Amino acid sequence: MRVWIAGAGFGRGRVVDESEALIPVLDHGITVGDGVFETVKGVAGQPFALSRHLRRLARSAAGLGLPAPDLGLIADGVRKAVDANPGIERSRIRITVTGGPGPLGSDRTPGELTCMVAVAPLSPVTPTVDVAVVPWTRNENGALTGLKTTSYAENVLALEYAHARGAGEALFANTAGNLCECTGSNVFVVLDGHLLTPPLSAGPLAGITRELVLEWAGGTEADVAMADLERVSEAFLTSSGRDVQPIRAIDGRELPAAPGPVTRKTMDVFVDRGASDIDP
Repeated sequence: MRVWIAGAGFGRGRVVDESEALIPVLDHGITVGDGVFETVKGVAGQPFALSRHLRRLARSAAGLGLPAPDLGLIADGVRKAVDANPGIERSRIRITVTGGPGPLGSDRTPGELTCMVAVAPLSPVTPTVDVAVVPWTRNENGALTGLKTTSYAENVLALEYAHARGAGEALFANTAGNLCECTGSNVFVVLDGHLLTPPLSAGPLAGITRELVLEWAGGTEADVAMADLERVSEAFLTSSGRDVQPIRAIDGRELPAAPGPVTRKTMDVFVDRGASDIDP
């Protein structure tokens, strides 16, 4: 793999082999997880919805108190990284921005950010997925709520919990006892015939695919009590890697159909619209 990297001694950025893309051991992204990132889907060498991802990257950086990243520079880095890894039909494009070198603690040292873009094949997703509700909650009032930061250890632990129970994704409630999100995806449910997804006030990440589904296929942002999951007739996950993926079972309870009619319609709309507009 060849990656694009800027800062960390690489100046305004250049493409190098992954073995050469070395960053200082005191980079704040390594020592305290002080960074933000985006995962962008690549289709035939073209990044999908890149403008939306870059805008969210800037929002996350601002929310974390990092200096504003140079989005033009990063967009150029994405193009160079994709071109340096040809022949990948569906790719995972990972953009990472950290606070750069810092002390062995939470204080920051003013200086340039470390910016990296890596490209790898995007693993195929299964036609359906089972999800497991984890015993930990998301804090919808936390300082990092709604930010896509590199502090992902909680998600790693939750996903391991789900895998141990035969599920492919973990589902979080928030502190109010309402549906929130999964470790790397947003969730939609069909309840009493209505397509619903938790509002941003419930604590989920403002997912790009979530945003596009709401724009293209409809749906309503509304709080969903965890107890109401027993009455859900359909459900699906959305993310850059999954697009729209039907949920087969929640905590072992199989849904009546996966995909059901609402989910199937959403999948079809997303495929049709996404094929005609690479940067909606």
